[in-house]
Amino acid sequence: MNRPLFVTEPSLPPLQALQPYLEQIWSRRWLTNGGPLHQQLEQQLQQWLGVSKLALFANGTLALLTALQQLRIRGEVITTPYSFVATSHALRWNGITPVFVDIDPSTGNLDPGQIESAITPETTAILGVHIYGVPCEVERIQRIADNYNLKVIYDACHAFGVEDEGGSVLRHGDLSVLSFHATKVFNTFEGGAIICPDDRSKNQIDHLKNFGFVDEVTVAAVGINGKMNELQAAIGLLQLEAMPAQIARRAQIAERYRRQLEGIKGLNLLPEPQLARCNHAYMPVLIDGQAALSRDQLYEQLKTHQIFSRRYFYPLISEFPMYRQLPSADPARLPRAMALSRQVLCLPMAASLEDGDQDRVIGAIRQEMGAS
Repeated sequence: MNRPLFVTEPSLPPLQALQPYLEQIWSRRWLTNGGPLHQQLEQQLQQWLGVSKLALFANGTLALLTALQQLRIRGEVITTPYSFVATSHALRWNGITPVFVDIDPSTGNLDPGQIESAITPETTAILGVHIYGVPCEVERIQRIADNYNLKVIYDACHAFGVEDEGGSVLRHGDLSVLSFHATKVFNTFEGGAIICPDDRSKNQIDHLKNFGFVDEVTVAAVGINGKMNELQAAIGLLQLEAMPAQIARRAQIAERYRRQLEGIKGLNLLPEPQLARCNHAYMPVLIDGQAALSRDQLYEQLKTHQIFSRRYFYPLISEFPMYRQLPSADPARLPRAMALSRQVLCLPMAASLEDGDQDRVIGAIRQEMGAS
């Protein structure tokens, strides 16, 4: 029987490679609170990503919550409905009202052309998401933010290692946030980070992620427990060694999908991003009304082949009960996001995906769509 194939498959380092790190952790008995492996991973990630400062977190959601706290964001924040729900949840946990605007259908990202009409006296920031690792139109967004004196935060959870012509896309905005969840290109099982522009912001964030402690007897802010532990850091150090090969393999898989799915009636691909380095975090395809099956029918049929795709992102955040009463959540205001949400299907994409398994996915799609 064929093994199940999922939209993402966690990459795992060789078990034997973890042993030396475990011995270090056990011998030091330093398990968390900025231990040696934590510090080593921060330094190596800064170098690998080409960023000046980076603060590690236990997960990406805690990192996003803390980024909003560090920038003292309040009131309303303009953001996208087309993302994982944690993007908007982090706003609500901080008492902030998300204001949804529509997307660019060619990328899935926040459309800068929709932002200015959504700005009110209560607007304090723009929260963009680099969907599928494709950067937002960062320069246009920054010009708008500068004109209206707004902060810019990027949910860059899909954008590990992505570079444009100027370097890492993580350098854009006031802060960028990463996720190192098990399903991401780079993972520490659970984990995350905030990319910081300078020492001052990093020090503030380090205090906030440790309950606000500055020293043993001084608490300077209402912080949270967001610290990454030493075992997570060890996993990250091992994963980082494999990143060049893993990203190169993802590129091969993406190119093979594009070549062999081309020409299937009703199946479309988003434009391939033109970047200095793309991480190929996901493999989205769009199923339109010309296809032999609807998106949801294909989703169900692939399960019969032990292929478990995902409708990333469906429903829209704006359709969930805690958001749909917002004026900006009106579907009439978000036609392009609604359309993309109802067409998108993400196929299995992982560096460990073998050619034979990928052939199963491609063959099943072609068969079900009447193209075999």
